[in-house]
Amino acid sequence: MTGNITKYHWKFKRVGGIDQVILNSAEDIAHLDELDPKLWVALSCPASGFDFDDKTLALLDEDKDDRIRIPEVIDAVKWLKARLKRLDSIIDCAEELPLAAINTEIDDGKTLLITAQAILANINKSDKTTICLSDLNASTLLNSSNLYNGDGIIPITNKISQELQDFIKDTLNVMGGVKDASGLDGVNCQITQGFKHSLQEWILWHDSVGSTTTPLGEDTAEAWQLVQDVKDKVNDYFLRIELASYAPQAQNALNVDEKYIVPSDNGLLSDATLAELPLSKVIADRPLILDSGLNPIWRDKITRLAHLIKPFLANENQLTRDDWLHVQKLLSPYALAVTSKPALANVDITIQPKMTIDKLGEARIKEILNSDLFEQFENLAEKDSKTPAAAADVADVEKLIIYHRHLYRLLMNFVTFEDFFDLDTRRAAFQAGRLFIDGRCCSLCIPVNDISKHTVLANYSELFLLYCECTRKNPPVTGNQEKKTIVAAMTAGDADFLLEGRNGVFIDNEGHDWDAKVVKIISKPISISQAIWDPYKRIGRFITDQINKWASSKDSALMDSANKAVQTPETQKFDLSKSMGIFAAIGLALGALGTALASIASSLFQLKWWQFPLVFLGIFLVISGPSVVLAWIKLRQRTLGPLLEASGWAINGQVKINLFLGGQLTSKAELPPNASRTYIDPMRKKVYKYWIVFFIALAIGIIVSGVWLWHSGHLQQIIPDFSNEQTHLSQSTANS
Repeated sequence: MTGNITKYHWKFKRVGGIDQVILNSAEDIAHLDELDPKLWVALSCPASGFDFDDKTLALLDEDKDDRIRIPEVIDAVKWLKARLKRLDSIIDCAEELPLAAINTEIDDGKTLLITAQAILANINKSDKTTICLSDLNASTLLNSSNLYNGDGIIPITNKISQELQDFIKDTLNVMGGVKDASGLDGVNCQITQGFKHSLQEWILWHDSVGSTTTPLGEDTAEAWQLVQDVKDKVNDYFLRIELASYAPQAQNALNVDEKYIVPSDNGLLSDATLAELPLSKVIADRPLILDSGLNPIWRDKITRLAHLIKPFLANENQLTRDDWLHVQKLLSPYALAVTSKPALANVDITIQPKMTIDKLGEARIKEILNSDLFEQFENLAEKDSKTPAAAADVADVEKLIIYHRHLYRLLMNFVTFEDFFDLDTRRAAFQAGRLFIDGRCCSLCIPVNDISKHTVLANYSELFLLYCECTRKNPPVTGNQEKKTIVAAMTAGDADFLLEGRNGVFIDNEGHDWDAKVVKIISKPISISQAIWDPYKRIGRFITDQINKWASSKDSALMDSANKAVQTPETQKFDLSKSMGIFAAIGLALGALGTALASIASSLFQLKWWQFPLVFLGIFLVISGPSVVLAWIKLRQRTLGPLLEASGWAINGQVKINLFLGGQLTSKAELPPNASRTYIDPMRKKVYKYWIVFFIALAIGIIVSGVWLWHSGHLQQIIPDFSNEQTHLSQSTANS
């Protein structure tokens, strides 16, 4: 995937911190294969899981790896370019494909036009000059009742002979099948040819098995299968008795431990537990006793096998190691023939087979091979495939309609993110809906499969992220509860009440309401206003916490003192000296506080009147400045790339989300511009008297401060300074 040297005059625009190509003409789209891949916004994306037409994604994902990559997009553009006269019509994303737009100068174009006209004629719309998916679906539905519908697949139907019906049924059962255009189970020529080859191979194999030595006659097959079933268990038994002979002290360990045969709560031992236990009691140099002492799980198979191989046993009630090896040697030629059984031919199916080829039986297999059923079926399939609208041609028409309708939108969400930055009329394909929470609406919501994995990359986006579990019931379908997980970017407002466990409402792109619950938060700065007031809120929370702790400790101390006083009243005496010390300490603290306040007030009163705002501005900058600077840096680093990367996209560049775009992606509750509002709240208590008291106290404070300033001489100092400034200003005016 390397960039091509091209002389085409591309046009770019700077959006989201990256250069994005402009694709607004047929020439731009036609030369897309010449655009350097490094200039595409996306390098790849998932082939499912976002808001886009599923059929388009399935057609683009030719290798079925669930990924859409640049070469696949280019191939789709080339395919469409060859079959349309011009690519202008795809820009409108119209549902109707004009027949006149099909390029009939190539053979594929001629076939497409003929097929499209046949489809329209099939639904009595021959005079129509455009075609859409609804026309194609109507034609397919109409063909569902016809035997010849152009798909080359023949289902079981009364419109064919009973012999062919039985033949198709046997083929379906043994080989599997596919769905025809009507949705019925059927088979095609590939499957029937594979069926024929499999039957022929089976006959050859069966004849070779028949010529093999069968020491047990008709029971040879059953005996061989039983030997396969119990082989490991019998070998395990003989190994145990050899170990017991080699090390007699280990004999007890080689048998069943008592703890393994204690019944469970229901009084029964599980079959799985019993099957793991030895086949019989292990005694050194003892053969396997066939008529008693066998493991109940294996008893029936061992007894049946003993009955079949009785002629080869030295003692019909015992199986020695030599007998066991001799039986396997006798069956080895038959075993070799059986294990060479051919596999079924490899064919493309969507419906799985229901039985093995052996179930048909030798007689039915030979009957099928000696008949002309395969030729009859091929004639039917050939006649079906030669209808005016063959399945392959209909599929090409469908592909043309789908690409004509949806490919340009894919380009606007893959080559460039035009849809994402067009905030007025369109939305990006990766935007799953809107989250309403805390008086705000987040429009940047993306589906998430695994929260823990998603957060690793999403954390680098520097966005404030809310991971929500969404649930809704779906009565029209099953009535069961549906679930999905989304991540929403909060890009405006503050985070005061955004907590894990909060509830909201998520509305997907189809208009369905989901109950959303916040389950995880990645906390980042949201806005400058939040950064300004956040330090004061933290100070307020700190003071509140300290007051609560102090009040709680004093309350506990008071209760402890009361309990001690009740329990030992004679020891709880008032100590005047200690109380005087406490009062003295309180007095010193209040005195120090008053001295500090007086010093601050004295320093402030020494300032000139115009210096007061600068003091408060400096205090504001000291408290809020670091938080604002840090938030400004973080907000400039907000980017969409890591958020999409965590969802499986591969993005070129960072795709910045600046303050303006952030404000558009999250809207806050606002009254409509033509709304009216009354400020009288009937639920609010009237506090007029408190306001009167406040203003009286404020007036008294101003008067007292003025009197104090006058007597202390500060006011006289301020007035002359102000008079001097006025005089200087008047002189300057006069001179000018």
